[in-house]
Amino acid sequence: MECVPFAIKIMIDRVLLKQYLENEILARNCILELSDDKPDPLMVARRYNDESISLVCALFAYGNAKLIVKFLNSLDFNLLDCHEDEIIKSLKNNYYRFQKADDVVSIFLTLKRLKEIDSIENIVYDGYKNDNNLLGGISNLISKMQEINPTRTQGYDFLIGKIPGKNPTSAYKRYMMYFRWMVRKDSLDMGLWRRINKRDLMLPLDVHTFNISKKIGLLQRKSYDYKAVIEATQSLRLFDENDPIKYDFALYRIGQEGKIDIMLENLRINGTL
Repeated sequence: MECVPFAIKIMIDRVLLKQYLENEILARNCILELSDDKPDPLMVARRYNDESISLVCALFAYGNAKLIVKFLNSLDFNLLDCHEDEIIKSLKNNYYRFQKADDVVSIFLTLKRLKEIDSIENIVYDGYKNDNNLLGGISNLISKMQEINPTRTQGYDFLIGKIPGKNPTSAYKRYMMYFRWMVRKDSLDMGLWRRINKRDLMLPLDVHTFNISKKIGLLQRKSYDYKAVIEATQSLRLFDENDPIKYDFALYRIGQEGKIDIMLENLRINGTL
């Protein structure tokens, strides 16, 4: 059997890995992937097709998916257009994990006030536009939220996150997922925004995409941090530089469903590993 040069084998591996992921995208890019049997906060966000409601869905997207969706379904999003006294009164019994009722009230007050100032898209774009870096968009958005609502509690601060520094450690998974929803447009993502280029999206790295990215060679870094986000995203750009994060949902589902071993076996059968 003729030996295949190592460099050529790596190239073949990437080609076949890309094809495998492309097939997964085709299979999963349908509304059936968002159901009671396959809960995801995106299913609630899509019901309203609204950037403010979607941000609420994204910020609470941590923990068990079924519990996230159950909590989101308990919220009355019409309150975002109501008087602040009505928000305070109506949400006094809503809480989720690290967020007490006051924290839930606070995020609704914040987003109501944002709507009265400008669109979230414009706020994010103002931080992104100088160097096409979404960290700048996150920084501008969090800064604006802190400015219009001085609330500082452990639960609320966890929810909106910290303003990124020069060398951030957070993966900012919930914001990156939110940007994917807003910027990309397919059978799952809503594509409500027009001012941000999907080629600049970054991978919403969570425990599933982190672990699977390491196992299939997209990521060498062992630390779960923003440097890992950059590395994994750069690997995905080798597959599609204009839409690298189209692979996110498929990677997430493979990891969530515990199908990484099946994926690896399929790749071995095809001679890639």
